[in-house]
Amino acid sequence: MYYAQIRKFDTANGTGIRSSLFVSGCTHCCEGCFNQDYKHFRYGHPWTKEVEDQFINHLTNPNVHGVTILGGEPMDQVRDNDLLNLVQRIKEETKQNIWIYSGYTFEEIMAHPKTRAILMHCDVLVDGPFVENLKNLKLRFRGSSNQRIIDIQKSLQEGQVCLLENY
Repeated sequence: MYYAQIRKFDTANGTGIRSSLFVSGCTHCCEGCFNQDYKHFRYGHPWTKEVEDQFINHLTNPNVHGVTILGGEPMDQVRDNDLLNLVQRIKEETKQNIWIYSGYTFEEIMAHPKTRAILMHCDVLVDGPFVENLKNLKLRFRGSSNQRIIDIQKSLQEGQVCLLENY
């Protein structure tokens, strides 16, 4: 896996102060995408054990209240197990809340074992492709009105998509 950037302190991509990981690589071709460079799977830097250790260590900072994973396309990171291992490690070692953004829908992610395995360790999913003609700058934490903010664990328990309110 490659990553485009890490923001140690981010308030734009989820609630509270978060650490954000922007992965590289995306197979979507969303018109109006604001991270065009991140579409290339080898853009940025290789994800290494040292980078992962530094990222995990930063999550112990008392000012950090969660993790956000976006990109690129996190659910396209199934060529290796780097992202799956990372979300597992975040939960085991830090117990941090994990938000993940995807151009795939919850239903599409759940239909594939590798992406479902990643999602199972996350708490909130912002799903669906960015749609230029549905762009709405007044929305919190999403770019277009077709995108949903989903409580993953509640959705898994209830067997249906459960949206988070007030977003």
